[in-house]
Amino acid sequence: MMKPILIVEDEVKLAKLLADYLQHAGFNPAMLHKGTEVVAWVKAKQPELILLDLMVPEMDGLEICKAIRSFSNVPIIMVTARVDEIDRLLGLELGADDYICKPYSPREVVARVKAVLRRAHPHTNTEATVTSPLQLDAEQLAATYFGKPVPLTAIEFKLLQILADKPGRIFNRQQLMEHIYEDHRIVSDRTIDSHIKKIRKKLALINDEQEVIHSVYGAGYTFRE
Repeated sequence: MMKPILIVEDEVKLAKLLADYLQHAGFNPAMLHKGTEVVAWVKAKQPELILLDLMVPEMDGLEICKAIRSFSNVPIIMVTARVDEIDRLLGLELGADDYICKPYSPREVVARVKAVLRRAHPHTNTEATVTSPLQLDAEQLAATYFGKPVPLTAIEFKLLQILADKPGRIFNRQQLMEHIYEDHRIVSDRTIDSHIKKIRKKLALINDEQEVIHSVYGAGYTFRE
């Protein structure tokens, strides 16, 4: 079974919101709301990563982080609303891998989790394996989204693959046309818009709460989960 991502957060609604976003991104989230529960839980469950709130009750995040570092190198992302603590969070003596300031976007948290895991496991393609709800099989021209097949045409598959292979990169319409039409046929740049619209519609039939292909005004398109 996939190792859990542990959320240590005393605000229950916020913890549940983060858990929902992480689950949609393909992770296995777990939640704790009291600091004194964390160390024993980590020893028993060995999570993939910890999102650790600095101000969690009964035992603060700094103490928890130091205690965990005495026996584990699990990646830790500290979460804080106290700007004056940022210098301490960035200190090498603490042992945290990253920090996030409140208020934050849950999507930003998911992106930070993926980035820290990529650094921790540089030879593992986290985007294309368990952490991604979108799976692409180039040999079969087959796509699944949240485990369900997506009926894409060959052109639609190629277009989605180009974007998904370089998440965060912005492609303009001309670049996308050059990638999907290798014979350099003359087509309208609005053809790309039409293909993107169809791909989005097919993905939305499976999950309409999470957009993965984003329009960048005046620039083109980018893939972000």
